[in-house]
Amino acid sequence: MAKNSPQEIENRKYFSEKLNHLISINNKKKIDLHRDLDMPKSTITGYTKGTSLPTAGNVQKIADYFNVAKSELDLRFKDDIEQTQKNKEQKGIKIPVLGEVAAGVPISAVEDILDYEEISEDMARTGDFFALQIKGDSMQPKMDDGDVVIVKQQSDVNSGDTAIVLVNSDTATCKKIQKHENGIMLISTNPNYPAKFFSNKEVKELPVTILGKVVELRAKF
Repeated sequence: MAKNSPQEIENRKYFSEKLNHLISINNKKKIDLHRDLDMPKSTITGYTKGTSLPTAGNVQKIADYFNVAKSELDLRFKDDIEQTQKNKEQKGIKIPVLGEVAAGVPISAVEDILDYEEISEDMARTGDFFALQIKGDSMQPKMDDGDVVIVKQQSDVNSGDTAIVLVNSDTATCKKIQKHENGIMLISTNPNYPAKFFSNKEVKELPVTILGKVVELRAKF
C-alpha cells in the first residue's frame, strides 16, 4: 500500500478514534499504555494522533490490553473477520452416517442412517462419499467405538490405505489394507486382533470387497 494513500489515511484516522475512545472509557492515559505495553511514548502519541499506524503485532497487544477484537480497532482486520464469518456460514455437502453396511445392499439404498456429516464442496466434487460409524475397538488407539470415518467410494485402494471392506456376507469393517502378490491382508491397528490374510482366490470367491477408502476421521467425545 502506498504511503499516505487515501486508504492508509482512513485506517490511521479510524485506529486513532477507536484507540482514544478506549483510553477514555477505560479511564486510562497514554502514559499507562507506554508503561503497561512497553511501547515508546512517541509511538503511542503517533497512534492517538493518527500520524502512524501500528504493526499487526502492536494491534494485537493493544486489542488484548483493552479486551477487544482486532477488527474493532483496525480496518485492516475487518476483511479477515468477515471472510472468517462467511466461511463459517458456508454450508457443506451433507452425507449420511451409516451404522451398518451389509453385502448386497448398495450404499445409496442403506436405510440405517444414524446422522449426517458435512464435507466441503471441493471434496464432494472428487467423487461419492458416505460416513460410517466405527464399531468395536479393533482400530484403536486411533479410532474408537462410536467414531465416524468419512469414506470415498471406490472399489480399490493402495497398499497401506485404510478402507471399508466387506468379507463374505458379513457387515462392513474398517481395516488397513496390505497388498501381496498372492492376496491381501486386512490389518487391525489394535494388536489384540490378528491380521487376516485372504488369497487371491478367496478374494474372488468369498468375496472380499472394498467399498471405499477412509479419508478422514471425525472422533466423537
